[in-house]
Amino acid sequence: MNISTIKSDQVKSQISPWLINIAYPLGSVIVLPFYFGQITINGQENIPKTGPVIIAPTHRSRWDALMIPYAVGRIVSGRDVRFMVTSSEMTGIQGWFIRRLGGFPVDIKRPGPSSLEHSVEVLKQGEMLVIFPEGGIFRDKEVHPLKRGVARIALDVESQQPGCGMKILPVTIEYSQPFPSWGTDVTINIGSPLDVASYDTSSLKRSSQKLTDDLESDLKRIFHGKLEQIVIQK
Repeated sequence: MNISTIKSDQVKSQISPWLINIAYPLGSVIVLPFYFGQITINGQENIPKTGPVIIAPTHRSRWDALMIPYAVGRIVSGRDVRFMVTSSEMTGIQGWFIRRLGGFPVDIKRPGPSSLEHSVEVLKQGEMLVIFPEGGIFRDKEVHPLKRGVARIALDVESQQPGCGMKILPVTIEYSQPFPSWGTDVTINIGSPLDVASYDTSSLKRSSQKLTDDLESDLKRIFHGKLEQIVIQK
């Protein structure tokens, strides 16, 4: 599926109450602790409890889509998360589940207006939205140059709803193996949220670059940061 086939009526997300009530306990209590070794989560006190939030994680594996709700989702914060998901992953039975767990499609190389508009609308409703700012999966232990989409969406929300409390939450995910397998250890670092209101929304190009640079700097800083640890062992 490319951008020409992502129609506006396809770009929507929802949270299915019955499915989410099964998925969270199943993933948090059984699947992740059983499959992985030690899971260390740092900085959960930094998660905003209210208001619009873009969760901006590094991207190291497809497991990240489960790790993020595990680290910041309803069991921790009482909030569900929405996901911007690569359009190729939104097909078949997988796509059925993703759509009902808060995911919606985007063409990573050429994001269309419908995906971006839906992102803004989700955030204007005070939701938490996950966007991977590196734009793809990287298997190394470096923070890669970020795309400016996260900053632009955040600034757009702030300009439309001044004082809404728009935040960007930097998160890093590190696996002990490049391709996570049985027994792999995981470290998730959650940094302090960036306050989008402190950036000038009247100059989108300059402010989006500054906000992107600041987010990238924060991700690099917290990658091996020493924050308060919550260690979950099998």
